[in-house]
Amino acid sequence: MNEPLLQVEDLARSYVAGGGLFGRGSRMVQAVREVDFTIAPAETLGLVGESGCGKTTVARMITGLVRPTQGQITLGGKVVVTSQAVDRRQLSGRIQMVFQDPYSSLNPRMRVADIVAEPLINLGLPRAEIRRRVAELLEIVGLRPEHASRFPHSFSGGQRQRIALARALGPRPQLIVCDEAVSALDVSIQAQVLNLLADVQRDLALAMLFISHNLGVVRHVSHRIAVMYLGQIVELASESALFSAPQHPYTQTLIAAVPEPDPDIAQGRLEPMGDLPDPFDPPTGCAFHDRCPRAQEECRRLMPELRPLAEGHLVRCHYPG
Repeated sequence: MNEPLLQVEDLARSYVAGGGLFGRGSRMVQAVREVDFTIAPAETLGLVGESGCGKTTVARMITGLVRPTQGQITLGGKVVVTSQAVDRRQLSGRIQMVFQDPYSSLNPRMRVADIVAEPLINLGLPRAEIRRRVAELLEIVGLRPEHASRFPHSFSGGQRQRIALARALGPRPQLIVCDEAVSALDVSIQAQVLNLLADVQRDLALAMLFISHNLGVVRHVSHRIAVMYLGQIVELASESALFSAPQHPYTQTLIAAVPEPDPDIAQGRLEPMGDLPDPFDPPTGCAFHDRCPRAQEECRRLMPELRPLAEGHLVRCHYPG
């Protein structure tokens, strides 16, 4: 088996939040805990879960913006992120990120050509090569040559996200991290950008981590999908296996909530009981037990391990199925 491009091992991140003068009354929140996954070269892994489950924190650790409290991240066989250090030399150019908001992620005072060229200038490329590469990148993302001289305010949200993608592709990264990259767009524009991402990933043989709260959107571009709940991965499987035979009750509720395009098919919504737990005071045992319809005493006492049920299908549940 080929070595994975990216390997995330036992990743955790805690924050101190709240509190008044001199930190009095502050509390610890564990945003991410015991996260493990790999991404192969030219593979897209979807990471899905409700807002606040830790998805963005994972993305920020992978890109080196935040150091983990524990665990490590390996890129191309080399450890690049630990709780002690971030190897920015190894990360530089090899991992790029496309952010959620296409309106605030681009500098409004820069023309499109300069926005796309900026990371290439930082790499020290000759001017002629930069001009050629900028034109090539705009063509890849479906923008016209005349767009290069315009400012971001003259573009729609979907076009701005295409500009952001062109900028991310400039250094020829091995991995693209898309953090809710289409959630701010209209549904019809979402589909266009998703198709573009899938085409670019395939044509350039890129690896991609695609993060969203919408399982239907994640399904559109992902080879495998990891489902997060309250800072942990609770299920990880291929796209087909996850949708045909979901094993964790939380995954089943997410799948039941995906809109069915055929109006003659009943929209079955399986809602978890109760509200999301307080992240400052998470449940003992299984994090999902107080919302799970089939929870038993063991679920309240013991945290389940993320264990294999079938080839490549992992689930964190005492009573999967």
